[in-house]
Amino acid sequence: MSGVDEGLGFPIHRTTLSNGLRVVAAPDPSFPVVAINLWYGVGSKDERPGRTGFAHLFEHMMFQGSAHVSKNGHFEHVERAGGSLNGSTWFDRTNYYETLPAHQLDLGLWLESDRMGFMVEAMTQEKLDNQRDVVKNEKRQRYDNQPYGDWDEHLQQLMWPSDHPYHHTVIGSMEDLDAASLDDVAAFFRTYYVPNNAVLTVAGDAPPEAVFAAAERWFGELPRGEDPPPVPGRVDVGAVIGSTRRTDLDRDVPLPRLVVGLRIPPFTDPRFEAVDLAAQILGQGRGSRLYRSLVREQRIARTASAFALPLTAGGSTLLVFVTGYPETDLDALQAALFAEFDAMAEVTDAEVERARVLAAAREVRSLESMAHRADLLSMYTTIFDDPGRLNTTLSRIDAVRTEQVRAVARDFLGADNRAVVAYRPEGGAR
Repeated sequence: MSGVDEGLGFPIHRTTLSNGLRVVAAPDPSFPVVAINLWYGVGSKDERPGRTGFAHLFEHMMFQGSAHVSKNGHFEHVERAGGSLNGSTWFDRTNYYETLPAHQLDLGLWLESDRMGFMVEAMTQEKLDNQRDVVKNEKRQRYDNQPYGDWDEHLQQLMWPSDHPYHHTVIGSMEDLDAASLDDVAAFFRTYYVPNNAVLTVAGDAPPEAVFAAAERWFGELPRGEDPPPVPGRVDVGAVIGSTRRTDLDRDVPLPRLVVGLRIPPFTDPRFEAVDLAAQILGQGRGSRLYRSLVREQRIARTASAFALPLTAGGSTLLVFVTGYPETDLDALQAALFAEFDAMAEVTDAEVERARVLAAAREVRSLESMAHRADLLSMYTTIFDDPGRLNTTLSRIDAVRTEQVRAVARDFLGADNRAVVAYRPEGGAR
């Protein structure tokens, strides 16, 4: 067991069980609650051709009961105890989390350990068919029938080659979801849902010794699995896209919109902090460059925003969204947007200082949430094997200098690295 409390000062302790499960404890007696967070190192990037959407489908299956927990029993147990819970799937990981009264720590750990160890025994064809339909309906509602809902499908195809793990969306395709069999689900579980591919974090009103004892009690007898296979496909595809690419879509949308993706260094790259500040300066808040120029001064856009995704498989994505007015010409809007990209090479010291302050404030505010703190600790342990990075967040932000942000602009905001999805309202804007 080790303890880390430098920097921001959060006490952080960690241990590793004999089966490889990494356990992080972040005691905080401020409130009598515990936030339990379990990250599995599997996401849509791990899906094989013909099996897209599988990681997300599997997340749904994890709430369908396990050997000693009935279907929907996970929800019933947690909510009866006064807690809340959910899960989510992303490109690089899948996570499950509960917030419970502190004296219910064992309940939360028992539920998580039962589905880590004994989920296959409870799987049935009926549950798979039911959850497949739920996921397909989610795809229809959030992607296929939602205005602008298919932007990520088109943008990912422009940004990443067909054999890159980020070429396809997290939700996957209807055809691949239809092809999923019960054997596929079992194989996926045995490959990725093993203790040595997971991180368990407990933040809140529980001493680390109690957390580690409870983790050993509920997870210690689960067998270690085989090491998960490497990420499929080609990860090393170059630092930039190579050109400006654009897809024009005539859709049932209310206003013209540009969605722009730029390839950036992965979250694990030391330059990512500078990328994050560049996104802050470019498009976060009403003091950002895009809002000031496109919305307030030129009055050719209603909204403008930018942010960087923390992805890890060989590169990541800087996303920019700009929505115009009914009369906005998309080509003119794109030209004005790209002019702001080019101007970022001359970002000023004052802008970088402001971005540092805003980023630090954002991080501090987010850490007030026990659940978010637990999620970040799981993330830093999964990706860096270093939960202590939580405490050094502000020092990493403070270390970014103006020249580093300018270098980001020169290297990654240029015409050789822009993917554009342009939405034009069918029949004109309404």
